[in-house]
Amino acid sequence: RFARAHPPDFALLTDSPDFNLRLARHLKRMNVPVFYLVAPQVWAWRQGRVKVIRELVDKLYCLFPFEEPWFRERGVDATYIGHPLAHEVRTTSSRAEFFARHGLPESRRTVVLLPGSRTGEVSRHLPILIEAVRILRERFNLSVILATPRGFRSQQALERFREPLDRLSIKVLENETWDCIGHSDLALAASGTVTIEAAILGTPMVTFYRVTPVSWYAGRSLIKAPFLTMVNLVAGREVVPELIQNNMTAANIADAASGLLRDDVALARMRTELGAVRASLSRDGDSFLRVADLMLEDCGAHSRSGTLDVLTSRRE
Repeated sequence: RFARAHPPDFALLTDSPDFNLRLARHLKRMNVPVFYLVAPQVWAWRQGRVKVIRELVDKLYCLFPFEEPWFRERGVDATYIGHPLAHEVRTTSSRAEFFARHGLPESRRTVVLLPGSRTGEVSRHLPILIEAVRILRERFNLSVILATPRGFRSQQALERFREPLDRLSIKVLENETWDCIGHSDLALAASGTVTIEAAILGTPMVTFYRVTPVSWYAGRSLIKAPFLTMVNLVAGREVVPELIQNNMTAANIADAASGLLRDDVALARMRTELGAVRASLSRDGDSFLRVADLMLEDCGAHSRSGTLDVLTSRRE
């Protein structure tokens, strides 16, 4: 209704395909050019959606390099713009400052736990990670950090694990995720955006993910991607171990981590491979400014005035 009352010259729809592809259909009926930022991951599942994207989206802007050829082969006008995190993710303090601030010995190997940011992810992943830490502590003299987002420390998802975290001297650090990753020797990371952040920071990792058994059996046959960890998808091969569903056990995580912690050559090799992933995610300049320039090339001349009014629709 808002778009009909205030007809835009063009629209930039961002992520949220369940909502935005429905909106795109209405906009196309109004003859509004539709641009789409953050390609829906139809290459991984629900591939039938590519027909809808081809029909409704005039230009698709992709954050990952393999997405442009995938969509173009299927008739979608797609352009790779680079990943915005490639120019944003960085540590804010030196390793010495970080370790001194939190009373961590610099001489000791440090492992960071990244169980995910959603309550369900933490509930499924953290007990397994805690047991993996117990096994690793029998093999190595380690410092272990649990990195959490701002405000997460007080949530029930974390409070229920307070006793085993304290017993194993796992330090919980809130709102310092990039420093925690960047200054650790190894990350144990839930598959998701945080693996991209770890790759950009050059931190070797073991990745994992587990869903409920019902979700796994209902959805596994729909997943078409060769890997479930984005770092491996970008690399086109298994650069980092990924332990998914039944393979995500404390013993498997501890063994994969031990193999890296015992082998400096393997750690160095993974850092080199992660550097290649970081380079492939980088483009010169700001990704979002590149989108603005590309949009203006196509539609700026059709604006009804010399300036562009930007109308933002936000779903709370």
